[in-house]
Amino acid sequence: MKSVFTDKESVPDDESLKVSLGTTYEFWQTFVDYVPSVYPKSVEEWSFSKSGGWSFRIKDSRRAIIYLLPRDGFFKAAFVFGQKAADEVFKSEVAIAIKTELESAKAYAEGRGIRIEVKDGKIINDIKNLINIKLEN
Repeated sequence: MKSVFTDKESVPDDESLKVSLGTTYEFWQTFVDYVPSVYPKSVEEWSFSKSGGWSFRIKDSRRAIIYLLPRDGFFKAAFVFGQKAADEVFKSEVAIAIKTELESAKAYAEGRGIRIEVKDGKIINDIKNLINIKLEN
């Protein structure tokens, strides 16, 4: 599934995000606010790919901390975890479903990637925990 934003010439703005994400916009904003609160040096940027459309990432100087992928009425939070960080996720309190997805994710040189659908507030604390693990490893 692609981003809800597929026009390369039009970088998404807050208004179009609010319309597209609907009630999940507040959760998107939770992560946009949370990462800088725990890592003030973070940098935010939109990026475009022909195959996926527009996506948003928050990164440090060398790697992405979290990717936010806008969809119609919801979004996905995506992470790539190296082995050390993945081990921390397995030991953490995050939902079993997240651990299972991470465990079954194909391992690449940069790590294992997972995408978590955010359609309500139930998963917010798990994603914050994943952000913290990513920042610590």
